[in-house]
Amino acid sequence: MRSFIVSATIALIAAVSFAAPSQAGNYSYGYKPQCFIKKVKSYDYYGNVVIKKIKVCK
Repeated sequence: MRSFIVSATIALIAAVSFAAPSQAGNYSYGYKPQCFIKKVKSYDYYGNVVIKKIKVCK
């Protein structure tokens, strides 16, 4: 009985360890990252406003 419990827990741990990485990525053939344009305002040496557009993807 004890060997059955030990083997069942080892099988359960193995199944969970293989299932966890597959849930982490969400990368598949139909995956498209969510991107948006972020505007960053800064000033140059002379005090002029410089606006940079940066693409940020998640």
